[in-house]
Amino acid sequence: MNKYILSIKLMVILCLSLQAQTSDIQIKVITDDKNEPLIGATAYFETLGKGTVTNFDGIAEFTEIPDGQYQIIISFLGFETIETTIQIPSNTELLFKLKEVGNQLDAVVLQSTRSTRTVKKIPTRIEFIGAEELGEKAIMNPTNISMVLRESTGIQMQQTSLSSGSTNIRIQGLDGRYTQLLRDGFPLYGGFSSGLSILQIPPLDLKQFEIIKGSSSTLYGGGAIAGLVNMVSKTPDEEPTLDIMLTQTQGLGSTANIFYSKRNEKFGVSLYGSGHYQKAFDPEDDGFSNLPKTTSISFNPKLFYYPSEKTTVWLGLNGTYDDRIGGDVIKIESGEDGIHQYTEENISKRISSQFVYQMQLDSISSLQFKNSISFFDRNLAVTDFNFDGRQTNTFTEFTYNRESERTDWIIGSNLYTSNFDENDNAPLKRDQKDVTFGVFANNIYDISDNWILETGLRTDYNTDFGFFVLPRISLLYKNNSGFSSRIGGGLGYKIPDIFIEEAEYINFENVLAIDKSTIDPERSYGVNFDFNYQTRLTNEIGFSVNQLFYVTVINDGLLLNSTDNNFFQFENAPDKIFSKGAETNIKFTYKDFRWFLNYALINTKLDYLPGNPQKPLTAKHNAGSVIMYESEKWRIGYETYYTGKQFLSNGTETTDFVTMGLLLMRNFKLGSVFVNFENFTDRRQSRFSPLVLPPHENPVFPEIYAPTDGFIFSVGLIIKPFGNEDHD
Repeated sequence: MNKYILSIKLMVILCLSLQAQTSDIQIKVITDDKNEPLIGATAYFETLGKGTVTNFDGIAEFTEIPDGQYQIIISFLGFETIETTIQIPSNTELLFKLKEVGNQLDAVVLQSTRSTRTVKKIPTRIEFIGAEELGEKAIMNPTNISMVLRESTGIQMQQTSLSSGSTNIRIQGLDGRYTQLLRDGFPLYGGFSSGLSILQIPPLDLKQFEIIKGSSSTLYGGGAIAGLVNMVSKTPDEEPTLDIMLTQTQGLGSTANIFYSKRNEKFGVSLYGSGHYQKAFDPEDDGFSNLPKTTSISFNPKLFYYPSEKTTVWLGLNGTYDDRIGGDVIKIESGEDGIHQYTEENISKRISSQFVYQMQLDSISSLQFKNSISFFDRNLAVTDFNFDGRQTNTFTEFTYNRESERTDWIIGSNLYTSNFDENDNAPLKRDQKDVTFGVFANNIYDISDNWILETGLRTDYNTDFGFFVLPRISLLYKNNSGFSSRIGGGLGYKIPDIFIEEAEYINFENVLAIDKSTIDPERSYGVNFDFNYQTRLTNEIGFSVNQLFYVTVINDGLLLNSTDNNFFQFENAPDKIFSKGAETNIKFTYKDFRWFLNYALINTKLDYLPGNPQKPLTAKHNAGSVIMYESEKWRIGYETYYTGKQFLSNGTETTDFVTMGLLLMRNFKLGSVFVNFENFTDRRQSRFSPLVLPPHENPVFPEIYAPTDGFIFSVGLIIKPFGNEDHD
């Protein structure tokens, strides 16, 4: 009897032991097409209420999972969700392949870094705007890229002229001259064309934007004190692409864009053309245009040659003709008549070439040579004054890249020349030539799986201002739970020229030339710190947050001051420009819905003025909200943006305001139709203060701190006869 009791006890103990047995498991998630690890995919045991995300090897680790059979859910935004049953312990590898679906999130490779690393493995903080968002902004404004930049956190588009609409980009409260505008890594925009550059870059042939805030001098030279914007063009694929976009606004603007690309084994081609016509638009009927009469034509053909799998050669050409005339509407439409005398007309012509030769030497190293020549001709005519000149810029660069398992090296040298030649009949000759040689080296090193260090050093020599040594360092920390943080900083400089916002505001009239013997280059130092967190709150709800803090200090800032004889001369500021602030970006996703929230604190002080006032025309507080719904058939977007109070140059405080926009687009098999209600609450400066002051024949234009064109309604058609996904 005792033997039976003992046997029963042993069986009970054995059963309890088996029931309590647990296992540590690893679940690997990869892409179905390329078998690459998926970082940040979610693995979730529904009955246990346990979940985690995959690490940089695509592995999700669980500890003490009781043995048995479980329902598991594997998901990642942009990929098909897998729901299946697994047995623990398992005799086979727990491997799951996820298939991509619409709205996929690619592993983004950023060209600004000149590395093939993805955005998650680069210590430099880079903001990425992809093709999907670019497509939305192109619908809202198909004529230029201002809409893309205006709605990015911490970026302001500062309009300097009501009549011509000339506009400069400001990053974190710093003037437009401190930002480098690049296209495919070429510094093609700036100088004499800076106020018009934003207005002359259509978005349809661009596939992504890369924005670096803070000093980015190691790779691209000293001009990037506030940061840089690199616009990356579309490249041809074997499947041909044809996009045609036609847009009409109630503000009397008509735009047509066309893009075509195709490649075969040895050759490829992309062709882009754009035409825009805008009638003079005066929404408040004060007799002066808020949008100038504009005729603009752009073209951008590129030829690609692939002599081997390791070599790519391409040659591109950019051309723009732009004629915009604003001011007195009666004079624009009927000619000068009595008091109807004032207009501002800009006629500009741009032609630039790009040449790139890239060769892969072996599996880890490559060489690249690039060259561009840019010619810009501009005639600015206002009543009784004409500013006419030509600027020729050249850029030549040679780089060597080496990318091993843990270390990336970029070593290079470049030559940049700029030659501004004012019309020989000009009363003030303000010609200027600049030649700058540079050598640089940049290194990215994986200290461990969690820590990555980036260091760089650049030395430039300018023939007039001497040497500039520009070190830079960034550090990235990342872990497997969706958290990462970056800190970095560096030095910068800016060679002085006359093309600053204050000079544009007065149309360069009576502005004296730069005296290189008395003016020093502007110099800067800055630091950025940010942290990111990304997770999935549930299987269907995603959440991410990015918080940035920054400080930038500029010494010897270039000022334009009046003289006793009504001229304006350049001087160096006796004290610094100090910009500090914070940017917050939050994103929620739920099925086909996305909600973006942002806030920017921009505290830019002018320490050289009594009381260290806030920089004029710089709102200290800005915020935004964007709600998007996107399916195969529909794309709907609703935007709200708040701009806080600002100060004018005379110390007057402006009002704050809110703008709203609504986009509706319906997709079809061969294209899309859309309507866009931009600023549909019709917030414009004329509702708060006058845009034009008398006398009518010689008007005074106050500073611009709010939208001037007000509500713009547009309708459009996108035609994609091929190279487009099918829609029902």
